[in-house]
Amino acid sequence: MDALLVPSSLPNCHAQPSLAARPPLARRVRQRALAGGIMLALLQLVCAPPARGAESETGQVLKAPGATLYYEVRGPDRGTPLVLVNGGPGYDHTYLHRSTAWDELARSRRIVFYDQRGNGRSPALAADQTCTVRDQVADLEALRQHIGSERIDLLGHSWGGYLVMAYAARYPQHVAHLVICDSAAPKFADTVFLFKDVYPETTSRQEERAFAERMGDPTPHQTSQREYFSMLFYSPEKRDAFIAAGPAPYNRKVNHAIVADLENYDLNPELGKFGFPTLVLTGRFDMNVAPAVAWKIHRAIPGSRFVVFERSGHLPFYEEPAEFIRTLEYFLAAP
Repeated sequence: MDALLVPSSLPNCHAQPSLAARPPLARRVRQRALAGGIMLALLQLVCAPPARGAESETGQVLKAPGATLYYEVRGPDRGTPLVLVNGGPGYDHTYLHRSTAWDELARSRRIVFYDQRGNGRSPALAADQTCTVRDQVADLEALRQHIGSERIDLLGHSWGGYLVMAYAARYPQHVAHLVICDSAAPKFADTVFLFKDVYPETTSRQEERAFAERMGDPTPHQTSQREYFSMLFYSPEKRDAFIAAGPAPYNRKVNHAIVADLENYDLNPELGKFGFPTLVLTGRFDMNVAPAVAWKIHRAIPGSRFVVFERSGHLPFYEEPAEFIRTLEYFLAAP
């Protein structure tokens, strides 16, 4: 299967020269992702089964400069909105709805969901439309302007964690609080995947199916999704309930476009400049992104907070919603 997603470029970043281009990394990243069957895109695949209430949700459309975006707002129109940036690339936001955490948080604040360009209810990519990290950062800024908030709270999960770090480096003046949840490393090649060490028999089968897919056989995809999901959870009950929701739609064109661009960037030099409150979260049993990755991100951001969910894998907001809500509300309430 295709996998992936890693940082790439930050146009006009306040420390733009430090974003070093590293084309060779991208090739190594792709090789690791395909060989290990653990792509961050899949990571979202894990998170992306049809969402609770997704079929009935109603949102709005924003015509940004370079793309049209679907978005949805829940909760009262007061305070600083929390914008959720889902994982992928190549998946939409609906897997987030599988958790009860967001509806609880929306009782006292605005929660904004959106589909990244080319995904979900946002229109498919046009033949001449680009889809880069630069584009994704620009789309997020267009959404911020559209909802009319000078500053926003940002939460990014998985690939979304990388994207919010990139946005925060480009637009630090618009970030009130930053939450980085089970995110890929600031330089994707540094991301540590544990699947092959903990689930060797499963990852071996995934490698075989990935080869078949690259040779043009579409049939292994659904089985690979189920197997991938099976490795993302701490709780067997939570795992089974999540998988029972069914496979997630996956946009390979978007995934490949972002992956091709991610090879150019390294966000590490930017993290030390973050001056806003930052919370770094991880599940203790996250096999998709080892907790050591989150720890290093935390250590690189001055004054950041680090929280481990002891009974979670890659989706702590799904496996431990009550503790996740308490943690998030406490952090967002701080100045």
